[in-house]
Amino acid sequence: MTSLFLPLPYYIEMPGSADDVQQFVTVDGQKNEHTGAYLLTTVGIRQATPLTLLTAKFNDFQEVETKEALFGDNNSEEYDLIGQLQMSSSENMAKKVALDLAKEPYTFVYEGVFIHSVVEGSDFEGKLKVGDVVYKVDEHSFDSSEQFMTYVKGKKLGESVTLTIKRDDKTMEISGKLIKLPATKNIGIGITLSDKTSLESDRKIAFEVEDIGGPSAGLMFTLEIYEGLIGQSLRNGHIIAGTGEIKSNGDVGMIGGIDKKIVAADQAGADIFFAPSEEYPEDVLKEAPDLKNNYEIAKEAAKKIKTDMKIVPVKNVKEALAYLETLK
Repeated sequence: MTSLFLPLPYYIEMPGSADDVQQFVTVDGQKNEHTGAYLLTTVGIRQATPLTLLTAKFNDFQEVETKEALFGDNNSEEYDLIGQLQMSSSENMAKKVALDLAKEPYTFVYEGVFIHSVVEGSDFEGKLKVGDVVYKVDEHSFDSSEQFMTYVKGKKLGESVTLTIKRDDKTMEISGKLIKLPATKNIGIGITLSDKTSLESDRKIAFEVEDIGGPSAGLMFTLEIYEGLIGQSLRNGHIIAGTGEIKSNGDVGMIGGIDKKIVAADQAGADIFFAPSEEYPEDVLKEAPDLKNNYEIAKEAAKKIKTDMKIVPVKNVKEALAYLETLK
């Protein structure tokens, strides 16, 4: 009987939590005490046992993953570090976008990109480590990861590039050749990354987040901060859940596990859910024309669980604000 509870080399992704963002954020030392709430939503991960593996096969909102599929080549400590790096980037980007919306001054410094992983077959495999910060390529500095990637894409297959990196307070240069990336067929280094930034403002925005990682709380952080900056409630007593990576221009990027987040939000009593409606690039859709974006998946999940929660598509934070203005 005890064999039913033995850990297996599989993991189960399932609906996680829907947490009031108010508990994580202060603006000028104050929490947002307005009625209603903004909820960030998460995906839960649990190591499988024979019993939970069996039950997961009969649950539409639980997915079984191998350790390799979930963690890649990273160990659990590196996986957690990646989540923390993504969260740090998300917090600073949410501050920046909220301050832009509130027309408040600030100083924003782009410091480079954090390395999350190096793909198999990259010439930088074994040279770069999780947490390394790349701040120059061929002695060129950049103002965003988009500029960084555009520069690299402009190179030729097999061309050599030199990365200037910081690792444990040490600066070093690492060289390697560019490859054709397996997912998009573009030319690249073969890394996953997030931005390393810093921000200073006279408005004191502070985060206290533990045990939650990743970039997907960006949109909800931005809304919470913006309300605090303007000192006005936009949610009018509504419980509003959502998800989406926030980008420097306010665009809302797609994330993983949105079907599970719909379930978590419904269980928490949310009456509105903001879902990213960003479309996949054309080259990705050519390879996989049946791919659905976050909003489409969210609508299907909401229909499946028969929730009354309204699913609202958002491409940009301004679309979310425009919707909030319609609430009574």
